[in-house]
Amino acid sequence: MARVRDILAHEVPDDVRGTYERFAKDYGPFLNQVKVFAHRPPALKHIMGLLLEFSDEALLSKRHLEIALVVVSKLNECTYCVAHHSPRLIEQGLHPSVIANILEPECEGLDEVDLLVRDYAVQVTNNPQYIRDALFDRLKEHFSEEQIVELTLRTALCGFFNRFNEALQIGMEDGVMEELLAIGGSVGDLPKQGEASVQV
Repeated sequence: MARVRDILAHEVPDDVRGTYERFAKDYGPFLNQVKVFAHRPPALKHIMGLLLEFSDEALLSKRHLEIALVVVSKLNECTYCVAHHSPRLIEQGLHPSVIANILEPECEGLDEVDLLVRDYAVQVTNNPQYIRDALFDRLKEHFSEEQIVELTLRTALCGFFNRFNEALQIGMEDGVMEELLAIGGSVGDLPKQGEASVQV
């Protein structure tokens, strides 16, 4: 249970109830997160609404987006996000062992563009002020400027979600760990700080 009480759909204002319900139902198993965001309807409306719009447009490939999200979440040791996004990455064709080792310099199973996205996500998270132009030149070989902006935004926003989830101790929804294990994931591959609190 989170450090604040859950807000249920019937408690939110009418103008954000649709966003609450759609995000909880269609975006993925993030109901516990929505219940916390609902304390501030403007945040629910604009942040969750933004993610839904991005999902509708699908400007970035799901594979590259999920690589960035898993990388950031592993760097920030957010158990909630790693557990939620690893199955999405497995659905995109990555073996669980690749996800477990995705931060290793030599990670077999990632192609050239996957590694580029991985390395960019690491730089945006850890050293954004030191990113060299050469990295952007490589990104522009594979992505439009619009895609680069969205990739940067989603990478940075994921860092926000990691901190939000951990600070408020948002709990794992029923079925998330079971799904991860069913497709070959492992509790041992989750961030160390979260292992003790994860129950299967």
